[in-house]
Amino acid sequence: MDHPATHVPPAPADIEKGTGVLEISSRSTSSAENISSEPLAPIPIPPNLSRWNQRIENLSGLEARGITRVLPHERHGASVMGYIQMSLLWFSANISANNLAVGLLGPLLFGLGFLDSAMCSVFGILIGSAATAYMSIWGAQSGNRTMIVARYFMGYWPAKLPCLLNMILMIGYGTIDCIIGGQILSAVSGGSMTVVVGIVIVALITWVVAVFGMAIFHVYERWAWIPQVMVLFILVGSAGPSFNANLQTTGDAGAITAGRLSFFSLQLSVPVSWAAASSDFYVYYPESTKKWKVFLMTMTGLTLSFVFVNMLGIGLASGIASNPLWDEANKISSGALILAGYGPLNGFGKFCGVIVALGVISNNIPGTYASALGFQVLGRYGKMVPRYFWVCVIVLIYFICAVAGRNNLFDILQNFVALMGYWTMVMVTIVLQEHLIFRRPGLAGAFDWTAWEDQKRLPIGLAALIAFLAGWAGAIIGMYQNWYMGPVAAKVGGIGADIGVWLGCAFALVVFPPLRYLELKKYGR
Repeated sequence: MDHPATHVPPAPADIEKGTGVLEISSRSTSSAENISSEPLAPIPIPPNLSRWNQRIENLSGLEARGITRVLPHERHGASVMGYIQMSLLWFSANISANNLAVGLLGPLLFGLGFLDSAMCSVFGILIGSAATAYMSIWGAQSGNRTMIVARYFMGYWPAKLPCLLNMILMIGYGTIDCIIGGQILSAVSGGSMTVVVGIVIVALITWVVAVFGMAIFHVYERWAWIPQVMVLFILVGSAGPSFNANLQTTGDAGAITAGRLSFFSLQLSVPVSWAAASSDFYVYYPESTKKWKVFLMTMTGLTLSFVFVNMLGIGLASGIASNPLWDEANKISSGALILAGYGPLNGFGKFCGVIVALGVISNNIPGTYASALGFQVLGRYGKMVPRYFWVCVIVLIYFICAVAGRNNLFDILQNFVALMGYWTMVMVTIVLQEHLIFRRPGLAGAFDWTAWEDQKRLPIGLAALIAFLAGWAGAIIGMYQNWYMGPVAAKVGGIGADIGVWLGCAFALVVFPPLRYLELKKYGR
């Protein structure tokens, strides 16, 4: 029997199937879920456009389904390989150069030594990976995408806010991936290939895989990690002798505390950025899939990949002070620094650099896929447009952003990644409270996954919305960025540190339970 990674069946009534007229219902189009709901007004589609859409969706291997719920009978049986695929997916997606570049920031930006950087990295990754692994358990249970699942915790309309933010997040990471890949390819060519051309190559390959969807995506991720692991271990052997494991943290006690806290928060923010998309890739797994296995396999893939590449980044950064060639390369770009690590290998080192550059594609594909689905979650007019079209839009957006920001990668990494981590952890905090306090197993109000489009059977979401905004307020007063320092953040260590994630979670943790209790008492849902 096929496992969920090998085949993706089309939904029998997928909203993206061209039919000349699209009727958007307030429920799933499946008869099993269509329980006395009034359909909204049909939206006519020009016949020529409908025919072209049908031809495209009939292409072999192309996933036509968008956000429509995957019903239990449309899924595949459980298998050992299916569980292994969960870890391989996340390991392959994150063992990439863009995550390696985050590790550089510990010594280079925050002035941390090797040991401090490593400890902050490992423990930050563990917490961030755990949050994403928790959010991933809902895909197989519900058959719904992550931002559809969010409706059960935040309400139909308020859930659109994290959906929009997640789209921005994934576009941002797509931009970073393209820049890193373009920098490495340019460095390999000795400058004969511009960074822009490298960006085009990364964006184009990502576009092809993301357009075809889940089936080819899972196959790609299942094998793409192998050459990456090989060339990264070669980098360990080539550059490892220049790593300075004795590098010490610089600054007074306050500055050291601030640097540790900021880098720890940054490292947490990277793996947790997948939390708002993690269920998207498990919707074809059966309902019987064990939650603890989903959590464990997702956690394993995320942690191993992030720790490995971040330790490499910390090692490279630690050797810059004692290696003039690395110092010169780092002044050009982080991509040039990675290639400099392969310097002793000459031509073979450049070949390894190409493999590393292409590895960012594995990281780019799932984000592109998830953000394209976001357009359909935002509203019925977005939902009537096929998923593959939104993929094209997303790729075009981050291609333009990458070309415009190709010379400012470190600023993008420092500010964008941490900024996006704030809202993600606030959302996870709200989901955890709703799940553990108000929807505990055995309590009335169990999840009815057939209600994914029925506003009358989903929570109102006022409590979640207020808690989410309160969390953002906490993040604002605790954030530390180049362009803004919150009043609370400024007091940490005497020089300021980023505690936005922690204050945001604390505010949401306090605000949500009493408001949710009142909401349930008044509205009953």
